[in-house]
Amino acid sequence: MGAKSRPRRRGLRIAAWSLVMVLVVATGLVGVVLWQHSYDMDERRVTIRHNGHTLHGVLTLPKDGRERHGLVVYVHGDGPTDATHDDGYKPMWEANAKAGYASLSWNKPGVEGAPGNWLHQSMEDRADEATAAIAWARARPDIDGDRIGLWGASQAGWVLPKIAARTPVTFVIAVSPAINWLRQGRYNLLAELRADNASVARIKAEVAKSDTIRRLLGRRATFEEYIRAMGGDTDGMTADRWGFISRNHTSDVTRDLRALRGVPVLLTLAGHDINVDIADTERGYREVLEAEGALTVENYPDAAHSLLKQSVEQSDLKITLTALFAPRSLFADGFLDGQRQFLEELGRVGRTTP
Repeated sequence: MGAKSRPRRRGLRIAAWSLVMVLVVATGLVGVVLWQHSYDMDERRVTIRHNGHTLHGVLTLPKDGRERHGLVVYVHGDGPTDATHDDGYKPMWEANAKAGYASLSWNKPGVEGAPGNWLHQSMEDRADEATAAIAWARARPDIDGDRIGLWGASQAGWVLPKIAARTPVTFVIAVSPAINWLRQGRYNLLAELRADNASVARIKAEVAKSDTIRRLLGRRATFEEYIRAMGGDTDGMTADRWGFISRNHTSDVTRDLRALRGVPVLLTLAGHDINVDIADTERGYREVLEAEGALTVENYPDAAHSLLKQSVEQSDLKITLTALFAPRSLFADGFLDGQRQFLEELGRVGRTTP
């Protein structure tokens, strides 16, 4: 009896110590996650009135003891994006805070309980919305109204200069923007087909389908006409999405970019962008803005369209683990520092300007 009980007690002790070690490791991992998701800035929920609706937003402020700060206003890309972009903006907001800048963002209409539907918006509507948010920010005692600029990614490229034409801005950070909606769509289609090693027959079929859609858009076809032309296969298209594309497919930023002449612009491009033809974008921005001497172009060779590291973005597991344990490492090397340095340089120029 005694001989059998000793191994049993030893087994219980081993199991107990194993459980303790598991709890210690789990506690340590929780601590790492909490630490990695603690950002050096004050975060506040705010509401902004616009056109009879309320924008539900987030305002972050640096913890530097100053009473007033410059502001970076965030303009989302495509999709149902919330104010924090599922917390993806927070590493950028922290970088802004290190440079002495606050950050402002809000839920798109219809997202996280916000009124409206973002798919009912035109690029002009989006610019009006941002202009109202800037007016709200200028009225705040903790925001320096003479140091308000814009940050926008992808689809926001068609919105940023429209905002600048409506209200003064002191800088623009454009991340992965395109020039022309239809050219971008065709580039994206062909790039994705190449990435899939599509056959010649499939490429021809997809291009023919794309051409049909372009003709439908050109004659302002209804969603019902689209469904008939596609043989009943909507391929995920909804009536709201078709309406959004119909309203905005003629977007081309070339003329609107003139509103940014003389405004410091940081154009950020990704080396592995299959959504946007970065050569076309860089050429378009340089043709309109380079002569003014206020354009800075930064290209990140290891980045995908989202400016995440391509090696991370290609793996769902890597994205999940990196977002959990090292969210600042999601982005291409130098991306966060580059935006911080751009803002810091603006501050130095402002202090030396008579």
